[in-house]
Amino acid sequence: MKVLITGFDPFGGEKVNPAWLAVKKMKDQIAGAEIVKVQIPTVFRDSINKLEQAIEMEKPDITLCIGQAGGRYELSVERVAINVDDARIPDNRDNQPIDKVIYEDGQNAYFAKLPIKTMVKNAKDNNIPAAVSNTAGTFVCNHIMYGLLYLIEKKYPEMKGGFIHVPFIVEQVIDKKNTPSMSLEDITKGLEYFVEAAIKNDKDIEVTGGTIC
Repeated sequence: MKVLITGFDPFGGEKVNPAWLAVKKMKDQIAGAEIVKVQIPTVFRDSINKLEQAIEMEKPDITLCIGQAGGRYELSVERVAINVDDARIPDNRDNQPIDKVIYEDGQNAYFAKLPIKTMVKNAKDNNIPAAVSNTAGTFVCNHIMYGLLYLIEKKYPEMKGGFIHVPFIVEQVIDKKNTPSMSLEDITKGLEYFVEAAIKNDKDIEVTGGTIC
Protein backbone atom coordinates (compact mmCIF):
# COMPACT_ATOMS: atom_id res chain seq x y z
CA MET A 1 0.00 0.00 0.00
CA LYS A 2 1.10 3.55 -0.70
CA VAL A 3 -0.03 6.82 0.92
CA LEU A 4 0.63 10.19 -0.70
CA ILE A 5 0.85 13.10 1.76
CA THR A 6 1.05 16.70 0.56
CA GLY A 7 1.82 19.89 2.47
CA PHE A 8 1.65 23.53 1.42
CA ASP A 9 4.49 26.02 1.34
CA PRO A 10 4.32 29.13 3.59
CA PHE A 11 1.71 31.78 2.76
CA GLY A 12 0.05 34.86 4.16
CA GLY A 13 3.29 36.39 5.39
CA GLU A 14 4.30 33.39 7.51
CA LYS A 15 7.93 32.23 7.33
CA VAL A 16 7.02 28.57 7.73
CA ASN A 17 4.05 26.32 7.12
CA PRO A 18 3.60 23.68 9.84
CA ALA A 19 1.72 21.50 7.37
CA TRP A 20 4.81 20.87 5.26
CA LEU A 21 7.19 20.84 8.24
CA ALA A 22 5.12 18.09 9.88
CA VAL A 23 4.73 16.10 6.67
CA LYS A 24 8.50 16.11 6.15
CA LYS A 25 9.02 14.69 9.65
CA MET A 26 6.53 11.83 9.26
CA LYS A 27 7.76 8.26 9.18
CA ASP A 28 8.52 6.79 5.76
CA GLN A 29 6.43 3.74 6.58
CA ILE A 30 3.24 3.52 8.65
CA ALA A 31 1.24 0.34 9.30
CA GLY A 32 3.14 -1.37 6.49
CA ALA A 33 2.39 1.35 3.94
CA GLU A 34 4.93 3.44 2.05
CA ILE A 35 4.59 7.16 2.77
CA VAL A 36 5.34 9.53 -0.13
CA LYS A 37 5.70 13.24 0.74
CA VAL A 38 5.21 16.10 -1.72
CA GLN A 39 5.18 19.87 -1.22
CA ILE A 40 2.59 21.78 -3.23
CA PRO A 41 2.29 25.53 -3.84
CA THR A 42 -0.28 27.69 -2.08
CA VAL A 43 -1.59 28.76 -5.46
CA PHE A 44 -5.01 28.26 -7.00
CA ARG A 45 -5.00 25.73 -9.85
CA ASP A 46 -1.22 25.16 -9.70
CA SER A 47 -1.78 23.22 -6.48
CA ILE A 48 -4.26 20.86 -8.15
CA ASN A 49 -1.96 20.42 -11.15
CA LYS A 50 0.96 19.48 -8.88
CA LEU A 51 -1.27 17.10 -6.92
CA GLU A 52 -2.53 15.40 -10.07
CA GLN A 53 1.03 14.94 -11.33
CA ALA A 54 2.00 13.31 -8.04
CA ILE A 55 -1.03 10.99 -8.12
CA GLU A 56 -0.30 9.97 -11.70
CA MET A 57 3.32 9.24 -10.82
CA GLU A 58 2.85 7.49 -7.49
CA LYS A 59 -0.56 5.81 -7.94
CA PRO A 60 -1.34 5.93 -4.22
CA ASP A 61 -4.07 4.01 -2.45
CA ILE A 62 -4.71 6.96 -0.13
CA THR A 63 -4.02 10.68 -0.67
CA LEU A 64 -4.08 13.16 2.20
CA CYS A 65 -3.54 16.88 1.73
CA ILE A 66 -2.41 18.89 4.76
CA GLY A 67 -2.79 22.63 5.32
CA GLN A 68 -2.45 25.29 8.01
CA ALA A 69 -5.46 26.72 9.82
CA GLY A 70 -3.99 29.33 12.12
CA GLY A 71 -6.22 29.92 15.14
CA ARG A 72 -7.56 26.39 15.44
CA TYR A 73 -6.77 24.49 18.61
CA GLU A 74 -6.77 20.91 17.31
CA LEU A 75 -5.94 18.88 14.23
CA SER A 76 -9.03 19.04 12.02
CA VAL A 77 -10.10 16.27 9.66
CA GLU A 78 -12.28 17.98 7.08
CA ARG A 79 -15.63 16.46 6.18
CA VAL A 80 -16.58 18.43 3.05
CA ALA A 81 -15.18 20.60 0.25
CA ILE A 82 -17.32 23.05 -1.73
CA ASN A 83 -17.10 24.05 -5.38
CA VAL A 84 -16.12 27.69 -4.89
CA ASP A 85 -13.00 29.82 -4.55
CA ASP A 86 -13.53 32.99 -2.51
CA ALA A 87 -10.12 34.22 -1.39
CA ARG A 88 -9.88 36.62 1.56
CA ILE A 89 -6.19 37.18 0.75
CA PRO A 90 -4.12 36.63 -2.42
CA ASP A 91 -2.37 33.30 -2.94
CA ASN A 92 1.40 33.09 -3.45
CA ARG A 93 1.08 34.32 -7.03
CA ASP A 94 -1.28 37.18 -6.18
CA ASN A 95 -4.37 35.38 -7.46
CA GLN A 96 -7.50 36.30 -5.52
CA PRO A 97 -10.56 34.66 -7.09
CA ILE A 98 -13.92 35.75 -5.73
CA ASP A 99 -16.96 33.47 -6.01
CA LYS A 100 -15.36 31.38 -8.76
CA VAL A 101 -16.39 27.80 -9.51
CA ILE A 102 -13.48 25.35 -9.24
CA TYR A 103 -14.81 22.83 -11.80
CA GLU A 104 -17.85 23.57 -13.96
CA ASP A 105 -18.60 19.84 -14.28
CA GLY A 106 -18.06 19.10 -10.60
CA GLN A 107 -20.60 18.54 -7.85
CA ASN A 108 -21.59 21.43 -5.58
CA ALA A 109 -19.69 19.66 -2.82
CA TYR A 110 -17.78 16.46 -2.15
CA PHE A 111 -17.43 14.56 1.09
CA ALA A 112 -14.08 13.16 2.21
CA LYS A 113 -13.39 9.59 1.14
CA LEU A 114 -11.95 8.66 4.53
CA PRO A 115 -13.02 7.15 7.87
CA ILE A 116 -12.82 10.64 9.38
CA LYS A 117 -14.28 9.86 12.82
CA THR A 118 -12.12 6.79 13.23
CA MET A 119 -9.09 8.92 12.39
CA VAL A 120 -10.06 11.53 14.98
CA LYS A 121 -10.61 8.84 17.61
CA ASN A 122 -7.19 7.30 16.96
CA ALA A 123 -5.46 10.65 17.49
CA LYS A 124 -7.46 11.49 20.62
CA ASP A 125 -6.86 8.03 22.07
CA ASN A 126 -3.17 8.88 21.81
CA ASN A 127 -3.58 12.26 23.54
CA ILE A 128 -3.49 14.45 20.42
CA PRO A 129 -6.28 17.07 20.22
CA ALA A 130 -8.35 16.32 17.12
CA ALA A 131 -11.84 16.92 15.75
CA VAL A 132 -14.02 16.62 12.67
CA SER A 133 -14.33 19.97 10.88
CA ASN A 134 -17.28 20.86 8.71
CA THR A 135 -15.65 23.70 6.79
CA ALA A 136 -12.36 23.75 4.92
CA GLY A 137 -12.80 27.45 4.17
CA THR A 138 -12.77 28.94 0.66
CA PHE A 139 -9.03 29.48 0.16
CA VAL A 140 -6.46 27.11 -1.38
CA CYS A 141 -7.07 24.44 1.30
CA ASN A 142 -10.68 23.96 0.21
CA HIS A 143 -9.51 24.33 -3.39
CA ILE A 144 -7.07 21.41 -3.13
CA MET A 145 -9.49 19.24 -1.15
CA TYR A 146 -12.18 19.81 -3.76
CA GLY A 147 -9.67 19.14 -6.55
CA LEU A 148 -8.59 15.88 -4.93
CA LEU A 149 -12.15 14.63 -4.48
CA TYR A 150 -13.01 15.72 -8.03
CA LEU A 151 -10.09 13.63 -9.30
CA ILE A 152 -11.28 10.68 -7.22
CA GLU A 153 -14.76 10.92 -8.74
CA LYS A 154 -13.55 11.38 -12.32
CA LYS A 155 -10.37 9.27 -12.51
CA TYR A 156 -9.47 7.39 -9.32
CA PRO A 157 -12.65 5.93 -7.80
CA GLU A 158 -10.77 3.29 -5.79
CA MET A 159 -8.55 5.83 -4.02
CA LYS A 160 -9.30 7.17 -0.54
CA GLY A 161 -8.67 10.85 0.02
CA GLY A 162 -9.28 13.96 2.05
CA PHE A 163 -7.85 16.98 3.80
CA ILE A 164 -6.47 17.79 7.26
CA HIS A 165 -5.91 21.21 8.82
CA VAL A 166 -3.18 21.74 11.42
CA PRO A 167 -2.73 24.60 13.93
CA PHE A 168 0.09 27.11 14.12
CA ILE A 169 3.29 25.85 15.72
CA VAL A 170 4.63 27.64 18.79
CA GLU A 171 7.15 29.85 16.98
CA GLN A 172 4.36 31.32 14.84
CA VAL A 173 2.35 32.71 17.76
CA ILE A 174 5.07 34.59 19.66
CA ASP A 175 3.53 37.87 18.49
CA LYS A 176 -0.05 36.53 18.21
CA LYS A 177 -1.48 36.98 21.69
CA ASN A 178 -4.00 34.36 22.88
CA THR A 179 -3.67 32.34 19.66
CA PRO A 180 -3.68 28.52 19.98
CA SER A 181 -0.67 26.52 18.84
CA MET A 182 0.66 22.97 18.92
CA SER A 183 4.16 21.55 18.93
CA LEU A 184 5.49 20.31 15.61
CA GLU A 185 6.17 16.97 17.26
CA ASP A 186 2.52 16.54 18.26
CA ILE A 187 1.27 17.63 14.84
CA THR A 188 3.51 15.03 13.23
CA LYS A 189 2.34 12.32 15.62
CA GLY A 190 -1.27 13.25 15.01
CA LEU A 191 -0.87 12.98 11.26
CA GLU A 192 0.72 9.57 11.69
CA TYR A 193 -2.22 8.41 13.83
CA PHE A 194 -4.61 9.68 11.17
CA VAL A 195 -2.75 7.77 8.46
CA GLU A 196 -2.70 4.60 10.56
CA ALA A 197 -6.46 4.73 11.03
CA ALA A 198 -7.09 5.45 7.33
CA ILE A 199 -4.98 2.47 6.35
CA LYS A 200 -6.59 0.05 8.78
CA ASN A 201 -10.25 1.07 8.39
CA ASP A 202 -12.48 1.10 5.34
CA LYS A 203 -15.65 1.85 7.30
CA ASP A 204 -16.11 4.70 9.76
CA ILE A 205 -17.45 4.52 13.29
CA GLU A 206 -20.86 5.98 14.11
CA VAL A 207 -20.21 8.60 16.78
CA THR A 208 -21.08 12.26 16.91
CA GLY A 209 -18.71 14.62 15.17
CA GLY A 210 -21.08 17.50 14.65
CA THR A 211 -21.24 20.99 16.10
CA ILE A 212 -24.09 23.28 17.16
CA CYS A 213 -22.92 26.24 15.08
